[in-house]
Amino acid sequence: MVKDQTGSFELENVSVTYGKETAVAGVSMSVPSQAVTALIGPSGCGKSTLLRCLNRMNDEIGGVTVGGAILLDGADINARNVDPVELRIRVGQVFQKPNPFPMSVYDNVAYGPKTHGVRTRSDLDAIVEESLVRAALWNEVKGSLKKHAFELSGGQQQRLCIARALATEPEVLLMDEPASALDPISTQQIEDTIAELKDTVTIVIVTHNMQQAARISDRTAFMLRESMEAPATLIEVGDTRTMFTNPSDKRTEAYITGRFG
Repeated sequence: MVKDQTGSFELENVSVTYGKETAVAGVSMSVPSQAVTALIGPSGCGKSTLLRCLNRMNDEIGGVTVGGAILLDGADINARNVDPVELRIRVGQVFQKPNPFPMSVYDNVAYGPKTHGVRTRSDLDAIVEESLVRAALWNEVKGSLKKHAFELSGGQQQRLCIARALATEPEVLLMDEPASALDPISTQQIEDTIAELKDTVTIVIVTHNMQQAARISDRTAFMLRESMEAPATLIEVGDTRTMFTNPSDKRTEAYITGRFG
């Protein structure tokens, strides 16, 4: 059963510094709950760096300092009393390349719940089935849950990774170019899955694909690094349809229409 969830973020003057180099500066924006927010912009403009701030994956990189405030449901995720592991249960992530664990389909999805104390087989069965249904994979694998995950196609593996993330009932799902390594049919399946999920989970997606951002997102944030010496900044954020038809900044219009990037 999906919990009543919120999963809204507020970013206030967020910066990311690697050693002495500021990679991202001055990002302030809202990420509304139960919606898809797309981060777009050229390569190297800080999209994935900003995404990793939302579940503190940047903590795993030495010498990184995150400034400003990131509030999840009103609470600062960088506060000293916040356990990053617990945060990542609430804020799951799906990466660019499918990365299933080297085990069966069933065990991939059951891994998180088992780690957090679910032991009863009937409970695990229910979680596995629900998570695979929500990831639009159940009908394809329900007869072969013991199959090794590596035997699945690339698109199936990516949906398995989505199911694995959903099994711990996150409030937010971060997706870093989840379809960039997939064929068009698999990409369509991932996009359809995202459309189904947004009613129950907040989704933040990094994508280079303008058409994909226009198709699947409710809000879009455009980031840009104007020179190699300058940090990446947020140029514009707003309703996707408005941004793609009537952006307020000429740089956004130039990027969306393919004049640079």
